[in-house]
Amino acid sequence: MHDYRTELPNYDHSSDVLSKSSSVGLTSLSKMLLKFAATDAPVLITGESGTGKEVAARAVHAASRRHDKPLVTLNCAALPSALIASELFGYEKGAFTGALARKIGQVEHAHGGTLFLDEIGDMPIDLQCHLLRFLQEGTITRIGGRGEAIKVDVRIIAATNVDLAVAIRKERFREDLFFRLNVLSLHMPPLRERKADFEPLVHRFLAESSCQIGRRMDGIAPKAMAMLEAHKWPGNLRELKSAIFRAAVMCTGTIIQAENLSLMILTRGVVQQANIAPMDLPRYIAQHRTTPISREELVAALVHHENNVSACAQELGISRVTLYRKLRRLDVILDRANGLQADHPLAVIDQHRQRPFGGNVLSAA
Repeated sequence: MHDYRTELPNYDHSSDVLSKSSSVGLTSLSKMLLKFAATDAPVLITGESGTGKEVAARAVHAASRRHDKPLVTLNCAALPSALIASELFGYEKGAFTGALARKIGQVEHAHGGTLFLDEIGDMPIDLQCHLLRFLQEGTITRIGGRGEAIKVDVRIIAATNVDLAVAIRKERFREDLFFRLNVLSLHMPPLRERKADFEPLVHRFLAESSCQIGRRMDGIAPKAMAMLEAHKWPGNLRELKSAIFRAAVMCTGTIIQAENLSLMILTRGVVQQANIAPMDLPRYIAQHRTTPISREELVAALVHHENNVSACAQELGISRVTLYRKLRRLDVILDRANGLQADHPLAVIDQHRQRPFGGNVLSAA
């Protein structure tokens, strides 16, 4: 089997999701990255947030002839548009108010190495022409530099979660810049489409988590793995890594169990597909309900579960705290019953109907 680690000797694998590839998908991806690393052509990496675009960019740089030179990262979405030009190209002393000394831009800092432009799809269109000129000529001019061209040897890797075809149609992204960047292209598929990669990634992240918390972790229980596989993973690799780390922290043994997981948007339908009983779901995850709960539905659930608030919250798909809030909002009054305090949820009556229910009520309010 292809060993990614041995072919990227200069790469720091401490947080790499590609090393020790044990699936066809990961092996294919690592081979493609190695091919990209053999050239200096621009690379455009696309994909949803959290799919590993920056990891791929770092792998290309580490395997290239530029591995001993800087890898400079600039998040185009994190900077105000007024600052991107000065961050990219720098400025001379006195170029504008506050420019008290020369500033070297990120492009110059990356000389001999790689400049990674993250979220390139969010770069203001009026600045895209400056980047295009650099890609065409290989020179930059610092702001206030009186037109002096500076030759810079930099490889460009760009990444975005924006659909650039749509952005071009809406005139938010320059078509000529797209073709300059899209010499070598790589699409990082979302985790939900990488079924063959899922289990190797889970075990990779579990091993990392074990090292981080300083405690031995031997694996994941079948029901817990079924829950992980059923989840849609909108946050992709980033979300999976965080979920595994949380589970490792919460686990009291060496095997992660289903109750150690906290998957915030797992739905009952998905869990049923994973052969987990719907009534078991609330024990493992915080369920979010999207439809409103009527007063009649709330009262009926409390009657059905004989005022068992936990069971009622589970049936309705809400937390206990939310249930208490619903009781107040819908005028289902809490009262004393069987020696309980007035604010205890087991003492529930229907104020509007003036009819006690569940057998634990002293009187109507």
